[in-house]
Amino acid sequence: MQLYNLKKGESRSISAENFDGQKNAGALATEGTNKRAAKHLGQGWKVSPSVLIKPGENFTLANIPQGGIINHIWITCDIKKSGNLILNMFWDGEQTPSVDTPLADFFCCGFFEPTLVNSAYISVNPKNGMNSYFQMPFRESALITLKNQGEKNVIVYYQIDYTLCEPDADAAYFHAAFRKEAPLETPGIFTINDSIVGNGQYVGTYLAYKVNNRRWWGEGEVKFYIDGDQYPTICTTGTEDYFGGAWNFEYPRGEYGSFSSLYLGMLQARWRKRPFAWMRYLDKFFGINGLYKKGARFNLYRWHAYDAIRFRQDLKVTIQDLGWKLDFTYLQQRSDIRATSYWYQLKE
Repeated sequence: MQLYNLKKGESRSISAENFDGQKNAGALATEGTNKRAAKHLGQGWKVSPSVLIKPGENFTLANIPQGGIINHIWITCDIKKSGNLILNMFWDGEQTPSVDTPLADFFCCGFFEPTLVNSAYISVNPKNGMNSYFQMPFRESALITLKNQGEKNVIVYYQIDYTLCEPDADAAYFHAAFRKEAPLETPGIFTINDSIVGNGQYVGTYLAYKVNNRRWWGEGEVKFYIDGDQYPTICTTGTEDYFGGAWNFEYPRGEYGSFSSLYLGMLQARWRKRPFAWMRYLDKFFGINGLYKKGARFNLYRWHAYDAIRFRQDLKVTIQDLGWKLDFTYLQQRSDIRATSYWYQLKE
């Protein structure tokens, strides 16, 4: 849509300054996390910019009792605690969430450390400002919750921007699911998602990938089994190929070339330097901590913006965890993998 085309509907926003998103009701708080800082200024002066979520608490970020489309979500918190926060989204009164993922993994931060993502649908900016631009239509209601499964309080800042409107008749519902194995139980095979049933389209994959062996690790093919396939209808040629790179992501020579683009990205997680000088010497001159180091970690994403995977009955998505042995034969690996899958589907 062009910016000069007027959208139908009414703009609303939910945050700690306006929990219900009501018109003419923002910045009215007299209680909140910054009450003390604003005590000399009073109402309207950033009294409630955030919320405190206690251990075990399932906090309601948004409860919208009518139809519309969520257009943008911004959220931030202590990234080290974000792995204990579970994000759920429910559309039109459903009992089982359509979105069920750790907060950090939904926003491509599966290693719970500051990450910069510059893509069309997920953007993470300094320092840990997490944004989603996936549009999320609903016809009767939307409920978004955040559960603290940790043992400490977490301060969360957030804003959810949406439009009150009637979505198009063919508008499908947004979904996201999470899987992890650390390490893989079955060497060489990781299932990204095998629980998708219905009519819809697959729009994205995020992997937090930790390699538990040396040598090149990314030979594995991503496979899509569509509508009852015994063998995949869509099969890629390798891990780096599926995520838009090539030739081991090596650029310049001897280094990984991290990149973050509109629809594809590979971001190498920070490598902790070895504590002793002699260890760093071995790393530099013998490649122990070089390109193919054990324990290397990667954030990988692909958005199927113009190549969504259509399915009418069901969909299964897998990736081979495959690398090279010293004799240049394939190695079925047992990496640590966290996967978030994103798709849209109609209600049955």
